[in-house]
Amino acid sequence: MSVRTPDPEPEPEDGLGGFDSAQTPSRDGNPGWLSDFELEEARRRLPMLYVEAIPVRTDGSGQVIEIGILLRSTPMGEMTRTIVSGRVRFGETIRDALFRHVENDLGPMAFPLLPPQPLPFTVAEYFPIPGVSAYHDDRQHAVSLAFVVPVTGTCEPRQDALEVTWFTPEAAGSDAVAAEMEGGRGTLIRQALANLGLLR
Repeated sequence: MSVRTPDPEPEPEDGLGGFDSAQTPSRDGNPGWLSDFELEEARRRLPMLYVEAIPVRTDGSGQVIEIGILLRSTPMGEMTRTIVSGRVRFGETIRDALFRHVENDLGPMAFPLLPPQPLPFTVAEYFPIPGVSAYHDDRQHAVSLAFVVPVTGTCEPRQDALEVTWFTPEAAGSDAVAAEMEGGRGTLIRQALANLGLLR
């Protein structure tokens, strides 16, 4: 099964009515946004930079008690699980990109706790050819900075996410959940759990 690194609908300030729209992006509104044609051209020539966020809930002592995983429907009608993910725009800081994508996928009331200088727990490389790494994206070579992001508010999935499911760390690292994850992201979840000292 081929999988894709998600491309959420652009926000209104991006100057697009959606990827199916024939409109040209507004360069004044967001000069970092690419048209469909420009994006396809760039993907054929360059690795694309992404951020990925694994939302977590913590207890009063700061220990991670739940891992948030998104449920999505693919264009083929298959149900898969994934995490918050999206491209970094030209001129955008990593922190701003993380905040934007968490808000896009989990809603404005998620209230992510981001440090002034976020540090990824790993760097994941997605390749269009299966087997090059643990991660696969049939459209492109993408380099992704992966973060664990505590959220304190109410998560209401938006964009193409159907729901966010909160798993215990043990369940999130299970083979059953890994089998439902797209693009090899079950490996990413396990790396996050290992980084947090929760992998058993």
